[in-house]
Amino acid sequence: MNVESPSMLAEAYCRIRRQSLVLCEPLTPEDMMVQSCAEASPAKWHLAHTTWFFETFVLREFARAYRPFDSDFIWLFNSYYNAVSAQPEKRLRSSFSRPTAQEILAYREYVDTAMEGLLSNASGAPDERVVLGLNHEQQHQELLLTDIQHAFWSNPLHPAYASGPLPTQRPARMPDAPAWVDFPGGLVDIGHTGSGFCFDNETPRHRVFLEPFRVASRPVTCGEYLQFIEDGGYRRFELWLSEGWATVQNERWEAPLYWWRDPESGSWQVFTLHGLVPLDDLLATPVCHISYFEAEAFARWAGACLPTEAEWETAAATVSVAGNLLENNSLHPLAARSASQLEQLFGDVWEWTASSYLPYPGFRPLPGALGEYNGKFMCNQMVLRGGSVATPASHLRASYRNFFPPATRWQFSGVRLASH
Repeated sequence: MNVESPSMLAEAYCRIRRQSLVLCEPLTPEDMMVQSCAEASPAKWHLAHTTWFFETFVLREFARAYRPFDSDFIWLFNSYYNAVSAQPEKRLRSSFSRPTAQEILAYREYVDTAMEGLLSNASGAPDERVVLGLNHEQQHQELLLTDIQHAFWSNPLHPAYASGPLPTQRPARMPDAPAWVDFPGGLVDIGHTGSGFCFDNETPRHRVFLEPFRVASRPVTCGEYLQFIEDGGYRRFELWLSEGWATVQNERWEAPLYWWRDPESGSWQVFTLHGLVPLDDLLATPVCHISYFEAEAFARWAGACLPTEAEWETAAATVSVAGNLLENNSLHPLAARSASQLEQLFGDVWEWTASSYLPYPGFRPLPGALGEYNGKFMCNQMVLRGGSVATPASHLRASYRNFFPPATRWQFSGVRLASH
C-alpha cells in the first residue's frame, strides 16, 4: 500500500474501513457472535478490535482532544498487547453479547469521525501509524472471511455466506501436469525493498545463498490431492513428520478441512463460502485448507519438497502482484490458466514453505507496544507466502511473510512443489 499524499491516506482510510462493513453485510447479528474454534474470532469482535487499534495507537497518542468512546474498550478489545492492558481470554470472545452489534457500529463511527478530523490536519496524523492500522484491518478482513467460513461449516445447516454459485472454473477438466520452472540459485537478496509499507518482520533486507532449484508452475490441485488420499496418504505413517502423524491420528484427519464424503454414494463434497460444492467441480482448482503437515506429506509422496521462503520470494520477484484476490469476489481458488508458465504465486491460496518463522539477521521489532505485533510469535510457526482469495490486493508484495502453527487448516492455505 503506497500512500503518497494526505488526501490519498484519507481516501484509503475510508475505503478500507468501509470494506470491513461490506464483508459483514451478508451476516445477521447472530452470525456475528459465533466463534467456532479457538483460533477464530467473531465478526463483531473483528469490527471492534480493528477500531480499537486506531483508537489506541493513533487517537489516544496523537489527538489531544480525543475522549475514548468507552473506557472499558481499552482492555475488552485488546488482542495480545500486554504493554497496553490485560485482555480477556481469546476463546471467550463469543461470550461478548454486550456491547451489541449496534454499539460496535456506533464505536466505529465515533472513531472514524475522530480519525477523519485528524487526517484532515496535515500536522496531526502520523502517516506510518495510520498505514500500519490499515494493513492491520486488511489482515482482519481476511480473518473475518475465514472465520465465518469455519462458523458456517460448524453449523449443521451449512449455510452459504455468498449467494449464487461459484464463479465458472477454468478449465473444468483436469489440467496438464505442471511444468518445472528453473532458477540458478546463488547469492540473492530477500526482504522488503523500496519506500512502500512493510511489516517489521520483512526487514532487514539481506543476502542468502541458494542452491539451484525449481518450482512447479502452479499450485497442487484438488484432483492431484485426491490421488494422494486414494493412495492411502492419510494412512501411511512413513510420509509424515512425527508431530504431523500424531496430529492425523489425534484429529482423525482423512482429507482437507471442509471435504466431506457422502457415506452412501462415497462422493466428495467441499464446503465453500458459496456452500457445499461437488469435488468433481473443483478438481482443477488449487487444494486449500490444508496444514503444513499435510503439505509436507503430499510433497514427500510426490517425490518433491516445499520451497523455502527465500526460494519462493526469488520466484515471486519475477512476476507482478496480481491474481485471484479479494477484489475478484470469487471467494474460492480458481484453476490455473496454463501449466507451462509460472502462475498463481499471488492470490488463490497461501502457499506453505519449508521455512520456520524466524527473525531475519539484524531484525529489530518496532519500539513500544507495537513491537508485540510480530516479533513475539517467532517460535513454533511456519511461513506462508503469496496471499489468497480473501487477501486485498493492496496488502501484498513479494516480501510479505504470513505465519501460522503447522497444524493450522482454517485459512486458505495450499501447496506448491519445489525440487532441487
